[in-house]
Amino acid sequence: MHLVILTRRGLAFCAGSDLAEIDVASRSNDRQSQWYHDAAAAPDWLTTILRFPKPVVAAVNGAAFGTGVGLVLACDLVVAGSDSSLGCPEPRRGLVAEMIAPLLAYRIGAGLATWLLLTPREIDAVAAQIFGVVHEIVETDKVWSRAVEWAAECSRSAPESLLLTKRMLNETIGEPLFNWLAAGPSATATARTTEAAAEGVPAFIEHREPKWD
Repeated sequence: MHLVILTRRGLAFCAGSDLAEIDVASRSNDRQSQWYHDAAAAPDWLTTILRFPKPVVAAVNGAAFGTGVGLVLACDLVVAGSDSSLGCPEPRRGLVAEMIAPLLAYRIGAGLATWLLLTPREIDAVAAQIFGVVHEIVETDKVWSRAVEWAAECSRSAPESLLLTKRMLNETIGEPLFNWLAAGPSATATARTTEAAAEGVPAFIEHREPKWD
């Protein structure tokens, strides 16, 4: 198979970062160092997907939030179930979507990325397709089979040609993307030390509206 497929094992495609873990870490004496270390790993797995020598398909069957959206955006092709949804709720938790912002701007343009990030709402599969995040929508029980069909289509091309095409798109045309991603960890670590995060993260865990100053 000349293609890799990413899909879910649980109820959601990817629910994003563990906010309960972030809340616990916020009480640590060495929290900023730990947060930077954790955040620094994110560009690594995103760039691994972007630079992977084979096409990578996101078979989205369920919700993708926060870093889950970043995972979707790093993939080359995206097929989504009709009941799937995407969202970048970080600002409502007092956090920053530092890894998602560069990928959104690269994939769909700065204007739409700004709207999605500054009005952090959940969008359905139809809206995601209109914006260019999702390439095709199918019934949820057909997401995997459609991704496999794409694999068969890709296998008709030479592996070397697929590799060179990915390099042209992601590493030549998209060269600034890797610099943008590298700047993310410091933004993440800083955001998690703010009073906004100290209120927004516990508010989410406690199922209440945050009280911003």
